[in-house]
Amino acid sequence: MFISQIVTVTVPVADQERALAFYTEVLGFEVRTDNPFPMGRWLTVAPKGVASTLLLASWFPGMTPIGGLVLASPDLDALAARLGEHGVAFEGPADQPWGRQLLFQDPFGNGFVVSQA
Repeated sequence: MFISQIVTVTVPVADQERALAFYTEVLGFEVRTDNPFPMGRWLTVAPKGVASTLLLASWFPGMTPIGGLVLASPDLDALAARLGEHGVAFEGPADQPWGRQLLFQDPFGNGFVVSQA
């Protein structure tokens, strides 16, 4: 095996504080690292107990939003309610041939697919 895991996925954001609030307060992620970095902060978040992290990076102003990052949730209806409470637009939950899913974007246009686990 040449690669053993995905460690970090860079998510472009325009405002790290706003991104931090969204990922921790709306999605319930925890902060893994928040350290000074020459171009801002090295700020990573993840769901509790998950090894892979999301790097909320503001130093790539020309980077376009990512799309199609797939997450898992044990309760898509609860997630939909949470997103709605915070004014986040979403599609679903909907049953698909491959399973149940919900789609949403973060405040910076990064797109996520959430599958029911």
